[in-house]
Amino acid sequence: MEAALQTDTHAHGGGHAHRESFIRHYIFSTDHKMIAKQFMFTAIIFLFIGGAFALFIRWQLAYPGEPIPLIGQLLPSTWVNADGAVTAEWYTQLLTMHGSIMIFAVIIPLLVGTFGNFAVPLMIGADDMAFPFLNMVSFWLFPLAGVLMMAGFFVEGGMAAAGWTGYPPLSAIASMGQTLWIVSLFLIGFSSIIGGVNYITTVLNMRAPGMNMFDLPMTVWAVFITAIIIVIGTPVLAAALSMLFMDNFLHTSFFMPADLVVATRDMSRTAGGGQPLLWQHLFWFYSHPAVYIMILPGMGVVSDVLATFARKPLYGYKAMVFAIIAIAFLGILVWGHHMFQSGMNPLLGTTFMVSTMVIAVPSAIKTFNWLGTMWRGQMEFTVPMLNAVAFVSMFVIGGLSGIFMASTPVDIFIHDTYFIVGHIHYVLFGGSLFAVFAGLYYWFPKMSGRMFDDRIGKWHFWLTFITFNGTFFPMHILGVGGMMRRIYDPTVYDFLKPFQPMNEFITINAMVLGFAQFLLVYNMVYSWYRGRAAKRNPWRANTLEWVAPSPPPHGNFDVPLRVYRGPYEFSSPESVQDFLPQNVPPEEVVAQRARHEKRLAASQTRDGGSGE
Repeated sequence: MEAALQTDTHAHGGGHAHRESFIRHYIFSTDHKMIAKQFMFTAIIFLFIGGAFALFIRWQLAYPGEPIPLIGQLLPSTWVNADGAVTAEWYTQLLTMHGSIMIFAVIIPLLVGTFGNFAVPLMIGADDMAFPFLNMVSFWLFPLAGVLMMAGFFVEGGMAAAGWTGYPPLSAIASMGQTLWIVSLFLIGFSSIIGGVNYITTVLNMRAPGMNMFDLPMTVWAVFITAIIIVIGTPVLAAALSMLFMDNFLHTSFFMPADLVVATRDMSRTAGGGQPLLWQHLFWFYSHPAVYIMILPGMGVVSDVLATFARKPLYGYKAMVFAIIAIAFLGILVWGHHMFQSGMNPLLGTTFMVSTMVIAVPSAIKTFNWLGTMWRGQMEFTVPMLNAVAFVSMFVIGGLSGIFMASTPVDIFIHDTYFIVGHIHYVLFGGSLFAVFAGLYYWFPKMSGRMFDDRIGKWHFWLTFITFNGTFFPMHILGVGGMMRRIYDPTVYDFLKPFQPMNEFITINAMVLGFAQFLLVYNMVYSWYRGRAAKRNPWRANTLEWVAPSPPPHGNFDVPLRVYRGPYEFSSPESVQDFLPQNVPPEEVVAQRARHEKRLAASQTRDGGSGE
């Protein structure tokens, strides 16, 4: 294809033309807005891949040994048996790849990569990220890692099958697919570190004139704190993955226990004096903070959406900021609650139990502040608002179920049951993905310059909300009933047979939930090209991204920027409108009020003169 010329206006350069080739603009772009869109589209592709894997899992659990309808006979013989039913080997691979894709290739790229890239520079009044080239590199490492992870389809032995947590010794003696999984996660981690450094530098150094740290919107604060967690925690995972790679590929013994003879793919060997539990410590030191990497940006997005559509200032702004900081700090200290069954010292287990319970305090602060923001507000139930309220509801349910697991005696009973599966999906799917949907709908007019179809958006929300709860809430009941995680056929256990109708109910809801996401894709694609034109500020919001044109040109802003106030001045007595943007000078606010009072006086004079 011949190079296309792209002409934009640079915000601070007096409107000079900016011309780029098609490849430079759309593929190897250094513009943060295009990179955000690349993260978004790539992650949505992986969302459907990971979702398809989940539906195969659910089919096997609801109808064990029965052929997959429509496509069972079309799948490779290494995945399904002669009848088209899921094999036990492929089932284990599906479990591993579903968790890995949804966490590392969907939630983190959508919340951090998409919203961090698109919203942060615009919300702080910057023309781009601090390091545009590194920003491009951070994106391209992501699809490369995804391709490597999926390449397990085509190698001997199939995909990774040691679970998304990759516990050794199984992950240290597995197939080439497991090695590809290790390399893939290493690249995703490297991408995250580059992005984290970029976000921190951008927020600290590139804010608009007059913007202090406590003038930042909650989305920026959340991404900023998340980036700090990434920079602290991800190198630990990278070190653990490096050691696991050497165990897996070079036959070292970092995690291989002593006196264990294992048959690798090319030889038999006697393991050295490695410690499998060392992997758990290193993995969870990153992966529990990773839960907050997947939820904190969503908390920021939801805070901005709730304030905008409640038409009220965000309740307890500084308390919300300090709560995010506290969650990040405590989140790094509680990794051991994933290891209550590992034989750790009871005193150490009690320490992790107490610190896990303490982390509920800043989470509760945020929840009550969201409720305080909505309380007696002029609620506008737009599609972004519906998804934001759903986030709060699902996060509360996920948080309450998490309290059970924080208690060591209770966790011993429900550990590795479907109670855990229900909990993590309420936090990471119900929490993070509803926040993703809220953010996508909220910033879609700014991204595309078009408005989405409100009716389709509400259909998407209600179908997702209802079937999500129908899918994951019953899993808590299955878990208390003793149904194990990663089980292939529940019907082989007599005590689980009475729960089989519930498994079927969950699977039906999961099918509808998965196919409902096509409404989101249709709405975005159709509206991107056929939707009605969006105004600069269709939501009447206060933050700086709404000052830019829709969509923003190269350089983002076509007017000089200066910040005079915080981001949540809704229903301010100073303003004649119910919103007061951060960049409107105080003298302009006074002038607007004077003009309004003058018009009001003139109207009253006319009314009086007519005898009314």
